[in-house]
Amino acid sequence: MLLPDWSVLNAGIDWLANGLWNLSWWEIVLYTLATTHITIASVTIYLHRHQAHRALDLHAIPAHFFRFWLWLATGQVTKEWVSIHRKHHAKCETIDDPHSPQSHGIKKVFWQGAELYRAESKNQETLSKYSQGCPNDWLERNVYTRYSWQGVGLMMIIDLALFGAAGLTVWAVQMVWIPFWAAGVVNGVGHFWGYRNFEAPDASTNVSPWGIIIGGEELHNNHHTYPTSAKFSVKPYEFDIGWGYIRLLEKAGLARVKKTVPRLQLGAIQPVANEKTLEALIAHRYEVMAGYARDLRRACKAEIAALKARQGDVSELESARRWLHRDADKVPAGAVPQLAQARAAHPVLDKMVTMREELRQLWLNTSQSREQLAADLAAWCHRAEESGIAALREFSIKLRAVRA
Repeated sequence: MLLPDWSVLNAGIDWLANGLWNLSWWEIVLYTLATTHITIASVTIYLHRHQAHRALDLHAIPAHFFRFWLWLATGQVTKEWVSIHRKHHAKCETIDDPHSPQSHGIKKVFWQGAELYRAESKNQETLSKYSQGCPNDWLERNVYTRYSWQGVGLMMIIDLALFGAAGLTVWAVQMVWIPFWAAGVVNGVGHFWGYRNFEAPDASTNVSPWGIIIGGEELHNNHHTYPTSAKFSVKPYEFDIGWGYIRLLEKAGLARVKKTVPRLQLGAIQPVANEKTLEALIAHRYEVMAGYARDLRRACKAEIAALKARQGDVSELESARRWLHRDADKVPAGAVPQLAQARAAHPVLDKMVTMREELRQLWLNTSQSREQLAADLAAWCHRAEESGIAALREFSIKLRAVRA
């Protein structure tokens, strides 16, 4: 009768319980968080900013590391991710958008975002149309694309070897990290809930001003406003950790930033708005309109304060204030009557909302010549400064100082 080799059995049990590293539970948690953060950094720096939008160039060393890591941690094929993301920008919020909560519903995108991604990855028309410039070397063709899911299998073996049975939990967390945070939170919540710095033509929002957990992708409205910028933060209180990593790579000579958010420049105040003013307005339209929105909010705050001083009812204006600076097609149908009533009761706000739309039409109107648009801008500034509304006058004077 053969007796079991107890030393081998005990070693096997010890490996299942502790793995090769024999770490405590909190050390395993730290390892898991560190590896998932590397995955997030790989997605935002390599796939998103470098490959999809060409906002920076990466040296071969970090580029190959990110490709290898994504193969291990996600099984991600660069060509598929880039194609689907570029199509998302090209068809944003339409039925052809691969993962818009505005067309597919927030519940579906949040909980089934990965399934939507996988379905679109089988669309060969999408891949052929939007994959220009993606890597197509021997490694990409024969390893990362051909054996895409063998990478995550290797990661499971590594986790099991290092942590024993607990490695399965580590691996499971690593596997759901990107589907949850990227496909669910960024693609879902980032087009449904949050704050907006800029009135971008889509429904994008900033989920949080501190881009740490998702590598800076939390600042989604900023990204959709300036998609080719390597830096996602634009306000002093915003933080983009992905940009911090890019700056470190740049200082080490391993990256070259190609573009960031254009900054509004002010020069001498022109006597009359001219073609140069028009050019600067169009180039910086989102920042200019963000400034207009701030002035409109301040005017609304002053109206509310005046109403309170007269002991008037401020509920209607309080309800409408969040929509005064929004484009008409971004105002929910339920808020339209309240907004109309608030504007009718407050002529100053009505005038500012009306002139905001007139200013916006200057870069939407493609049928007019450059000379005619410049003349329209000059006329707009004249009317703003003669309106008797201090906020409009100050905005117009500042607008005449904008330069490209």
